[in-house]
Amino acid sequence: MTAPKKHIHLAAHFPGVNNTTVWADPRSGSQIDFSSFEHLARTAERGTFDFFFLAEGLRLREHKGRIHDLDVVGRPESITLLNALAAVTDRLGLAATVNATFNEPYETARRFASLDHLSGGRAAWNVVTSPDAFTGENFRRGGYLDRADRYSRAAEFVSTARQLWDSWPPGGGPRPFAHHGRHFRVEGTFGVPRSPQGHPVVIQAGDSGEGREFAASCADVVFTRHGTLEAGRAFYADLKGRLAAYGREPGDLKIMPGVTFVLGDTAAEAQEKAAEIRHRQISPQNAILALEQVWGRDLSGYDPDGPLPDIDPDPESALAQGRVKIANPFATAAKWRALSEAKGLSIRQTVIENTGRQSFIGTPQTVAAELDAFVQGGAADGFILVPHLTPGGLDDFVDQVVPLLRERGAFRTEYGGSTLRSHLGLRTPVWEGTN
Repeated sequence: MTAPKKHIHLAAHFPGVNNTTVWADPRSGSQIDFSSFEHLARTAERGTFDFFFLAEGLRLREHKGRIHDLDVVGRPESITLLNALAAVTDRLGLAATVNATFNEPYETARRFASLDHLSGGRAAWNVVTSPDAFTGENFRRGGYLDRADRYSRAAEFVSTARQLWDSWPPGGGPRPFAHHGRHFRVEGTFGVPRSPQGHPVVIQAGDSGEGREFAASCADVVFTRHGTLEAGRAFYADLKGRLAAYGREPGDLKIMPGVTFVLGDTAAEAQEKAAEIRHRQISPQNAILALEQVWGRDLSGYDPDGPLPDIDPDPESALAQGRVKIANPFATAAKWRALSEAKGLSIRQTVIENTGRQSFIGTPQTVAAELDAFVQGGAADGFILVPHLTPGGLDDFVDQVVPLLRERGAFRTEYGGSTLRSHLGLRTPVWEGTN
């Protein structure tokens, strides 16, 4: 007997983080006007996507005191924005990134429970941590946490938030709660009744061993960077294999890599468009900034169209505040030099070769088939699409690829429920009272 075909889960990531977005394109809109967010959200809902996803940082990224222009400078706070989007969408899930290192459980739980009520059960929380004191300078507590402490705090943070959500029984009134843990000591009564989903959906993006264990223990969705079939299968098997230790089933956690796409009428046209997008994503200024992340030096005097520096990286330099430090800059620099010399590439061309990323390139038919193959082949449960244009970058995908996925029987033709948990096929948490 043939197993039933798995349905693909799709989400839309609002552009503007890292170097994916092409701001110089005349079709590119504002990163702060509500109309931009509304356009992308309405497009995602028209395509019956599971959810709309917002990334967020708690400090502008810098390099040697300069704002790091690979990232958008300035954007509204995520939950505030999603509350507004709840009023102009009906079924689309609404996912906000909120940091577990520099926030507190009570206020975070209250904000997400409120979003879940206002949206009719469509709220999701992307739980992230911060590794550096640089971000901490923006907060009274300041400082930073070691990696193990960041994840233990995040795990206790999520557990505490769920305890608060569970302090209101379905249809009943508030009951006192008390949590006394390593990182938090809170007690009292929670101010928001139990929300439509019971618990908003929890998303997590860590890829380290600690991050995978954290995801296996408490996440509903994992946002991963593993975009190739082989890497996706390995990550998928590893993470799903960790669930049993926490009394969970494989279907309790959805794995959704973040991917990009480029469509063309022919394969050659799509490849040509992809090359042009990569070229526009890496401006001359951004090429130098990207190079400085590897070398850890001020390279502003170098010509982006000239050769790579003949000096070695500075291993002691903070490569870019607010970003993950490259583990082995010497090996990375050697790899980049070898590629540059082999192909005769300039600084800008080398950066484009090493950092440009379009995951799925081809005709709509080819892209639909490849997406389906990933899911049926056990490399993903779905995808979080990261378009390169704000806000219309998702339009062609919804108009051209989604119908083909539906024809293949791999994607819904309409929403079957009203909550994000129903879209994702996740169980509604059973109320078990409070400790």
